[in-house]
Order: sequence, then structure tokens, then C-alpha cells
Amino acid sequence: MKDIYFNKHSGIYTLTAKQWLPAGRDKLWDFIAHPRNLSKITPPHMKFIITSELDSEVMYTGQIISYHVYPIKGFKTNWVTEIKHVKEGAYFVDEQLFGPYKLWHHKHFLEDREGGTQMTDIVSYKLPFGRPGSIAQTLFVKNQLIQIFTFRKHKLEELFGQDS
Repeated sequence: MKDIYFNKHSGIYTLTAKQWLPAGRDKLWDFIAHPRNLSKITPPHMKFIITSELDSEVMYTGQIISYHVYPIKGFKTNWVTEIKHVKEGAYFVDEQLFGPYKLWHHKHFLEDREGGTQMTDIVSYKLPFGRPGSIAQTLFVKNQLIQIFTFRKHKLEELFGQDS
């Protein structure tokens, strides 16, 4: 997908995914600021389920969210993230506290563009297990992330595209 880019520096991979949608920034923010909506833009085969009590329907700095996800068929993992920064209507940052990655730092940006909004995701991640982790990146992690963000792109187009 031409809107998804990868690079690597010092053992940390960075995925950048960009998407323009013909919807206002406020409308998109109202959707992405609600943690429960993440399951709507995650591929169904990953069986994404929030397991923590959400003490607020809208995310906030310091919020801890735990969930189960199946990154690989038949392999369930617990994942815990913290919302580290929120600038309402513009961006938020989440970080993995516990989960399948050694490091997961995900920045989500919304910017006004002519006739719509530019969404940009920047994910910096490091895999565990050293060289075997690098091999896993090559064999399936990179492709899996492309599939997840491609699914997300299509789902967001369905929800916020021309016909929404």
C-alpha cells in the first residue's frame, strides 16, 4: 500500500500510515477519541476485546486500557496500553505497558486538509528476542501491520467516505 511506509533505525521499526478522508476533523476525532471504537477498525480475525473497565467513554491522558487480541491465529495475548498525551481534536499518543512488543509507541494525528482531514499514524516498535524478532519482522510482523492498517483504511473510508 503506497500510504504505508516502514523504516528502521537502531533496531526500532517505524511504520507511518497516511490517509485522507472527506470528513471534518471534529467528526473523525469524535470517533477515534472513544476507545470502544478501536474494535470497529481492527480486523475481525484478531478478536479485539477491551477487558478493562473504562472509567470514561472518551480517552484522557493517563488512561490505562487493557484488552485481548489474537495477533496470530490461535495465539491470544493480553495487551495493556496507556494514553500518554491527548490534544483534543488534533492528536493522541498511546504506549504499550505490557504486550507482545518490546516497545510500542503509537502517535495518531488529525490535520485539516482541503475538503477533509489527513490522518497520520506513526508507530515506533521494537520486537523482543533479538535476531529471532528481526526474522519475525521480515516473515510476518511487517505484513501483518500492513494488513491491519489497510483494513483500518478501508473501514474508515466506509464510515467516513463520500457516501457517509
